[in-house]
Amino acid sequence: MRTNRWNAIVKSRKREAFQKQNKVTDVKIIRKIRRKIMKKKIISVLLASMMVIGLVGCGGSKETADGAKSDSGDGLIKVGIINNDPNESGYRTANDKDLKATFTKENGYDASFAYSLKNDEQITSAQKFIQDGVDYLLLSAADTAGWDSVLKDAQDAGTQVILFDRTIDADESLYAASIVSDMEKEGETAANWLKDQKLPEYNIIHIQGVMGSAAQKGRSGALADTAKSEGWNIVTEQTAEWNAEKAQQIVQSVIDSGQAFNVIYAENDDMAKGAVAALDKANISHGVGKDVIVMGFDCNKWALEELLNQNWNYDGQCNPYQASYIEDVIKKLESGEKIDEKTIIMDEKGFDATTITQDDVDQFGI
Repeated sequence: MRTNRWNAIVKSRKREAFQKQNKVTDVKIIRKIRRKIMKKKIISVLLASMMVIGLVGCGGSKETADGAKSDSGDGLIKVGIINNDPNESGYRTANDKDLKATFTKENGYDASFAYSLKNDEQITSAQKFIQDGVDYLLLSAADTAGWDSVLKDAQDAGTQVILFDRTIDADESLYAASIVSDMEKEGETAANWLKDQKLPEYNIIHIQGVMGSAAQKGRSGALADTAKSEGWNIVTEQTAEWNAEKAQQIVQSVIDSGQAFNVIYAENDDMAKGAVAALDKANISHGVGKDVIVMGFDCNKWALEELLNQNWNYDGQCNPYQASYIEDVIKKLESGEKIDEKTIIMDEKGFDATTITQDDVDQFGI
């Protein structure tokens, strides 16, 4: 009897020990599984971080509209935006700010930005955006040429391309829409204004923007055509690449050479500002009724104030606020609507120092 009872006690203790051992083993297995899961999560996070770093490091700087790295979320329209350097000019700063204010997560977009003044770097960025599967590629090209291949890649990938600010030399079938300034018209308006001044003679310092850009080609072409037909003298024609300091050096070089000139035709406000700095340094008067006519483009507020004070003579408008037009196109495409106007030309004008008002400065200054 005692033997049977003892055997039962032994069996019970063995069973408890076995269960305890199994419980410990189960806990160890669970912990092991948890460690594996956590390890996978860490690796995934690291890989994601590396991918983001790779995106930033390839083909120029890239950032989201709020300054953070791109992270597409459910229901967001993924947009890749290629633009020129925001520090290029006051126009470009306003243009970039307008885009960033519109293409936000709050407005339903996952936007990444790439900046460069070089066409090859922009093309590299475009290829990366296409590989990343953006829904829309928004493009302000540094150069009008060389885009056919990458736009075909975008089309094949199902990425819709929308041009803004500048046109490119590509077949219209390769992009959905174009919201741009008419750079040729801007140049023609400026050249016609200069012609209407009826100067006894025209000796012009022509300061060009980045060669090959739509703005440079349009503004340069109009001046060249008018100068040829009117017999104007182009004292020098050089690119300052939108830069004030380079423009100042160009004008200073002409001053040092002793060549006569009475017109500064600068293809943006910053270069006109640089040119004026050289004139001031040499004590050469400029503006309304003075020795040198000063012309610029873009209508920065500070430039229009120079017109208002009659220190400059002319400024051609280039409207930087294109984001709302682009968003309208995207909304139509998302809803399956047809785009009635494939090319939308921004409404722009030129301002004369003798007629500009404070209201003009407040309304049109950027």
